[in-house]
Amino acid sequence: METSTARRRSGRRKAATTLTEIPDHLLAEIFLRLPAAEDLARASAACVTFRRLVVDTDGSFLRRFRRLHDPPLLAFFDRDGFHHALPPHPSAPAARALASAADFSFSFFPNHGDWAVQDIRDGRVLLLRPGEGQQRQVSMELAVCDPLYRRYVLLPPVPDDLVASVAHAATEYKPWCEAFLVPLEEEADAAFGVIWMVHFNTRLAALVFSSITGQWQAAASKEWRDLLLGLGKSTVVSPIDPEYHERHYAYGCFYWESTMNQKKELLVLDTRMMEFSISDLPPREWCTLGLAIVEAGEGRLGLFGILDETLAGKFDLCYYTRGNKAEGSSQWQLEKTISLGSGCQHHIKTATGRYLLLGKFGPMRFVGSTPQMDLEYISVDVKTLQRERVCGKSSGFAMSKTWIYTNFPPSLSSPTI
Repeated sequence: METSTARRRSGRRKAATTLTEIPDHLLAEIFLRLPAAEDLARASAACVTFRRLVVDTDGSFLRRFRRLHDPPLLAFFDRDGFHHALPPHPSAPAARALASAADFSFSFFPNHGDWAVQDIRDGRVLLLRPGEGQQRQVSMELAVCDPLYRRYVLLPPVPDDLVASVAHAATEYKPWCEAFLVPLEEEADAAFGVIWMVHFNTRLAALVFSSITGQWQAAASKEWRDLLLGLGKSTVVSPIDPEYHERHYAYGCFYWESTMNQKKELLVLDTRMMEFSISDLPPREWCTLGLAIVEAGEGRLGLFGILDETLAGKFDLCYYTRGNKAEGSSQWQLEKTISLGSGCQHHIKTATGRYLLLGKFGPMRFVGSTPQMDLEYISVDVKTLQRERVCGKSSGFAMSKTWIYTNFPPSLSSPTI
C-alpha cells in the first residue's frame, strides 16, 4: 500500500512534469503577466526550457515584455560618476549585476577621457567631445554608446548647409546648443535618434539624426515672437537660460522650464509632429530645480513640484496630472501632496517617464576644516508614489547634471546599438 509520503512525492513529480509540458505559447502568456522584470529574470533561471523561451533567437518575447513593462531604475550618473541602487531598494540585485557587467568609465571608447556625457536614455549614453571653448556647438563630435555591451557609434558631422538653412540672418553670435537622445517608434531594438537643439537669440531650431537613415535633417524651427504672441509677452529673446533650464520627456514630447517667466510656462517640442509650442504650469511658487514632467498613465501628463516654502522650513512635494486628449481637459489637477519633512533641503534631480529622483541634503558637517554635506538619493515611483532610498554619497558635485539609468536586468537586456 502506497504511503502518504510516497503519494506526496508522486504528486510533486506529476506537478513538475505538468508545468514543463505547458505549451510554449501559454507559458509566454504567463510570463508576460509577471509584475516586474526581476520576476521574469528569476523565472528564466529556473530551467533551460524557460530560459530558451524568454531569450529566444529573434528576441520577439523580450520585445513584447518591454512593451508591457517599464524598465526599472537601476542607477544614475552625474559628474561624480556612476551610482547604482543599493539595498533595500527593490532594484538592488539587478543594479548590482549591471555594475559588474557594464563599463561606465567608457574605457572601450577611443580617447574616452576627452568625451563628456550629454544624455542617457533606453540603455544608451550620448557622448560629446567638447572643443576648446566651453560652449557647445553643432560642429562638435557626438557618439552613442552602449556601456553594457561595450559598443559605440560615431555620428556623422552636421552638414554646414543644414545649419545655415535654420540660422537667423541677424544672428551675430554663436547660438547656445544642446544634444540629447530621442526615442524612435521603430520596432528595431537598435534604432535611436539624436537631436541638436539650437537656441538662437530670437528663434529655435531642431536638427535630427536617425540611426535608420544615418543622416541629419532639419526638423523644426520657430521664432520666439510667434511662440509668445498669444501670451502677452513682449520679448523676442529666448527665455530659456542654459545654466538653469531642465529638460523633461513624456509621451513623445520634450519640455523645458522657463526661468525668465518665473516658471509659468513650458517650452514644448512634439517629436511626433516636430512642432514647438508653449504649455502652462500650475499657478504655484515653485523652488528652483523643483519641477519634473512624467508620464501619469493612459496618456495623462504628470507634474511633480517642490513648493518654495523654505522660509517656513518645510518641503512639500506636489503631484499634479492633466487629462489626455480623449478626456478633453487641459487643466492641471492636484492629486497628492507629500510632506518631505523639515530641516533638510530637497531638490528634484531628474526624472524619466516612470521615475522621479530626489536629492535630500543632510546637515552641514566638517571633516577637519573642510565642510561637507551628505546627500541621499530617493526614487519615487510615479504609478504608486512609493519612495525608496537609492543610495547616498558625500555632496561632491551635488548640483551637477544628473541622468537616470533605466534598463532591464543584464540577463534580459539586448544590445541597443
